[in-house]
Amino acid sequence: MRDEMANMMSPIKHVSVVSTGTVAIHPEHVAATRKPMYWWLFTSRRWTPPLPINVYVIEHEDGLVLFDAGQDRASVTDPGYFPGGITGVMYDRLARFDIGPADTLTARLAAGGYDIADVHTVVISHLHQDHIGGLRELTGAEIVVSGKEWQTLDGALPELRGLLRSHIDLPGLRWRRIEFGDVQDPGLAPFTTGHDLFGDGSLVLLPTPGHTPGSLSLLVRGPGHPPLLMVGDLTYDAHLLQEGHTPGVGERRQLADTTKAINSLREHNPGLVILPAHDPGAAARLAPVTTALAGRRQAVAHASR
Repeated sequence: MRDEMANMMSPIKHVSVVSTGTVAIHPEHVAATRKPMYWWLFTSRRWTPPLPINVYVIEHEDGLVLFDAGQDRASVTDPGYFPGGITGVMYDRLARFDIGPADTLTARLAAGGYDIADVHTVVISHLHQDHIGGLRELTGAEIVVSGKEWQTLDGALPELRGLLRSHIDLPGLRWRRIEFGDVQDPGLAPFTTGHDLFGDGSLVLLPTPGHTPGSLSLLVRGPGHPPLLMVGDLTYDAHLLQEGHTPGVGERRQLADTTKAINSLREHNPGLVILPAHDPGAAARLAPVTTALAGRRQAVAHASR
């Protein structure tokens, strides 16, 4: 019985998703065309339906983990949130946000039964505004980002590259900039570098550049549920990624190479569930995993009686 319980145990207790409002973007943003980015950005009149701004919530035995931090409500209430001039026009053309009073990260977590003060670790896929919006609410957590992504803040014209340092490098935050090391895990192939977040193999960060130079993804593994891969903005639609399509924002060759690597990873991890930041279907794909984890907890509790 003890061995049976050990096989049932997992450091992952629960996985869920909350959404800090919605965003509409141009169709050319979702799927790349031959049009140069700045051409479609300033000329396209079409917008997608509202897409979620997903934050993934993982209950790990070592603490509560978030993947990304959503969008800040101040971005729709504070006229000075975005830069002015032509840069501000670019932000206005890039996305349309709808973020209500109940859509702050603190409020969305509370609606799911969590206290934001209990968040242990926040993994940031990349530093664009709609992934760092809750940072000012997360002063008690460790904020994890790739070292390469952090370095992009010091590059030329960061605001034109979607990096608003005044909303990122905030006083009181505990940043942890990680570097990827060699990994020898057949389950991670074709990836040869990664970072094991807690050293137990359940949460592994993988380098997935393309949307930004330092973008990363989070692989969530454990007994009793299919593996999950949270990919940020590598894609806006898991089906498009599976078909090899890339989005319209980022470095095209890197996006293509990373997309190919993720589809190869899928072959080594049957049933891999892809969870983008803005895919309307992500919550439905995650729901069976959430149910399976809840059933497993009940089985473990019953077996321990």
